[in-house]
Amino acid sequence: MELINLFIKSIFVENMVFAFFLGMCSYLAVSKKVSTAVGLGAAVIFVLVITLPVNFLLDQYLLQPGALAWLGDEFATIDLSFLSFIMFIAVIASMVQLVEMIVEKFAPALYATLGIFLPLIAVNCAILGGSLFMQNKNFGNVGEAVVYGLGSGIGWLLAIVALAAIREKVRYSHVPAPLRGLGITFIITGLMGIAFMGFMGIKL
Repeated sequence: MELINLFIKSIFVENMVFAFFLGMCSYLAVSKKVSTAVGLGAAVIFVLVITLPVNFLLDQYLLQPGALAWLGDEFATIDLSFLSFIMFIAVIASMVQLVEMIVEKFAPALYATLGIFLPLIAVNCAILGGSLFMQNKNFGNVGEAVVYGLGSGIGWLLAIVALAAIREKVRYSHVPAPLRGLGITFIITGLMGIAFMGFMGIKL
């Protein structure tokens, strides 16, 4: 039951885009078409689901103060927590490289459409934010990290696909000239963020 609560909470209540405004650069830039948004969202889910459990294990058995006690009593006082950012980013960059190779091999059209924003997943603050939130929440096991990564990724996918669908419709609407493009996109994003604030009242 706790895993279900964590899953739902990470999608709606603690949505990476609408609750914390993380990953906004690619969210705004790659949300012009639903098909492209789905491709990038799937890549983000994959990276989050892989990197969060890996970073959880790194944090538990390498980075936390006293985490090296399993090597012996003489290592129990070692604190490598200052390496958290470097290690997390290294894992994320490795997974993004793997995703880029897979997409280029099996979906060249999507690879060409995503362009620079596919490798930029490595510096997408939503990905690093997921690992840092995982560290801050002190999950008890790797299963919780996997569920949180999956929920956070689905939440990000939901946000970018919803915006892409709205932008496709808005393209055929009469939008005042000064608001066309990013102007109306910012307004839509703000309204969607306000709508998602309603989920924060749900007690899970």
